[in-house]
Amino acid sequence: MLLNYDQTLNYLFEKLPMFQNIGKFALTKDLTNTIKLLEFIGNPHLHTKWIHIGGTNGKGSTSSMVAAALTANGYKTGLYTSPHLVDFRERIRIDGEMISEQFVVDFTNKISPAIDEFSPSFFEITVAMAFEYFKECNIDIGVIEVGLGGRLDSTNVITPIISAITSIGLDHTDILGNTIEEIALEKAGIIKENNNYLIGNMPKNASVVIRNFGDSINANFIQNKPTPILWESSASLKGSYQKSNINLAYNILLTVNRLNIPLNDKSNLEGISNVNKFTGLRGRWEILNNQPLTICDTGHNYDGVQFIVEQLKTYNCEKMHIVWGMVKDKDATAILELLPNEATYYVCKPSVIRGQDSAVMTNLLTTKGLNAFDCETASDAFKMATGNCGNNDLIFIGGSTFVVADFLNSK
Repeated sequence: MLLNYDQTLNYLFEKLPMFQNIGKFALTKDLTNTIKLLEFIGNPHLHTKWIHIGGTNGKGSTSSMVAAALTANGYKTGLYTSPHLVDFRERIRIDGEMISEQFVVDFTNKISPAIDEFSPSFFEITVAMAFEYFKECNIDIGVIEVGLGGRLDSTNVITPIISAITSIGLDHTDILGNTIEEIALEKAGIIKENNNYLIGNMPKNASVVIRNFGDSINANFIQNKPTPILWESSASLKGSYQKSNINLAYNILLTVNRLNIPLNDKSNLEGISNVNKFTGLRGRWEILNNQPLTICDTGHNYDGVQFIVEQLKTYNCEKMHIVWGMVKDKDATAILELLPNEATYYVCKPSVIRGQDSAVMTNLLTTKGLNAFDCETASDAFKMATGNCGNNDLIFIGGSTFVVADFLNSK
């Protein structure tokens, strides 16, 4: 029997297979465990309106914008995202409020016989926890972000009113496939027969695969309309890379409105203008300080880092300081080719088992001719960057979601 929240978190983090720590070895090959776990607790995911959002990049931002708009319209809105940055409970929210600590304890104790019987993973348990919490709180609608891939992701047990795929890029190739087409097909697995789906900005070969899959199951493809200028100017999530996410969120909400869930433009704008307030989202081109300008972003794969570097180029600063770290299973060689040569790098190891050793990463950077210092932790790296930084300089913190999480946790 788990007695308190801290004890429960230690159990969830240390005793159960967790992707952020051990990577693909935490994944199960099918949805069997998720289905068995949901059956054990009475299938709380049934009979609720869901919006399901996947993709290589942008799924967390898009999910949060949609949820924020629904909340602003007065709907009791559940939001499930992953991973968390500071607090485990960030993963499961209703109208921006995190799940209670007591519910986490009670739920984990409740399912202990199932854990003993078939050993569900950390992610499978958190998905089931979200569905149970949303049912108990009687939400009006839920927005569910895919964890990884789509077809075999634990969230893919729902029948949503809308499925959306934000983007397709080469990431998690050891799990999802080595080509854009293979990855697109895995992510298309969240589209359901006869249901509505939308896609964001992506390579044509990816969109063709997804459209063909949708046609094969008689799904209803929704063509995106252009984003109103007011939406782009009002959106609180900054960074040029958000334009595609804003457009997809806008079109998801148009589709929601056509499905007899009335929304109004004023409330929609209020939602996307206050995404952080309504959902608690962090780490998306988040400005932490203005002098020196300090920014963090969770972009961590090739496409995500490419967007980040392009955005950094738009700033007029005297010197650029980058706190950087990655996990071992990313293609560091390709990603490091994107990084600006003129920046100074302060290298840290993300505090997960998968984290790449800071000395190894420092060596990779210096071999490329970049100016890099081995600082071990994100906190150490930031302190060194701050010490070398002038008021007109820029500090960027990223490379991995877990570097951003480590830094935010150190504040």
